[in-house]
Order: sequence, then structure tokens, then C-alpha cells
Amino acid sequence: MILRCGRELGVNLAVSLHAVSDDVRDRLVPLNRKYPIAELLDACRNYPGASNARRITFEYVMLKGINDSSSDARELVRLLAGIPAKVNLIPFNPWPGAPYECSSEAVIKSFSDIVFAAGFSAPVRTPRGRDILAACGQLKSASVKPRRAERSPVHAA
Repeated sequence: MILRCGRELGVNLAVSLHAVSDDVRDRLVPLNRKYPIAELLDACRNYPGASNARRITFEYVMLKGINDSSSDARELVRLLAGIPAKVNLIPFNPWPGAPYECSSEAVIKSFSDIVFAAGFSAPVRTPRGRDILAACGQLKSASVKPRRAERSPVHAA
């Protein structure tokens, strides 16, 4: 539907990418099982109106030891070849019990430097509200109702 969106709406496109391999992206973005990276990026390469003036934005959350290596950065550059793109690097905002950790500042900077050196803009989003669990991704975690299997059994007297 990306091509149809571009043809009919003509809006700027932002894509939640978050990984450079299908096995990792399947875990992070379950929709990847239906639309794998190669198919997604093919649609992006053909997105109507994409140009240097109207780049496609790729969102990429930085997860320690999951998607933040130098080889991941180089693979990202390879995958984005031929696409007028910008990569927003998003430091992960953990919450109590989160299954992931944020990459270190040094690792994020190194990742960004590799992507920048290849000619893509790769700004790092400044985290705000982490200290009060109000940053992106943290608000939902506080409001999610635990599944029945996760709740303690309550016994009636």
C-alpha cells in the first residue's frame, strides 16, 4: 500500500525500520513477516515523489547488542543505497522489566558516523522524559493491563 499511498496522497513517508535483517526485524516489527525488508525497501525505492528534497525517513531505535553494531550500520547503508533517505536514530527508552537496553552514547555516535559518512543524514533524537517514564514508548508500558496469565491468581474466600 506504500505505492498507492504515494500516488493518492503524495505525503512524506516515514518507515519504522529498526533492523537490517529479517530475523531481527521479525521480532521487533512483527508485520515484517508479511512484508520483509527487501519488499519494503523495493516499495520505498519506487515511492512516488521521493527525492533529495523529499527524502524518506527511516526510524531506527538503538537496542544494545541487538541492532547497533558497526556491521549493522554498514548493512543499513547498503540497504538504503538508491533511496533518498534520512535515518532518525532513536535511543531506546527503557521501562521497568523492558526486554531491551539502550545502546551506549558512544555506540550510537559510531553508528551515526558510519551512516553520515555514506551520505545519509543520521541525527540522534534527544531523549526527553526518561527520568519520569514519560519518554516515547514508556507511557504505554505504564498503562498496559497485564494478561490474565501474568496476573496473580485471586482466590475468593
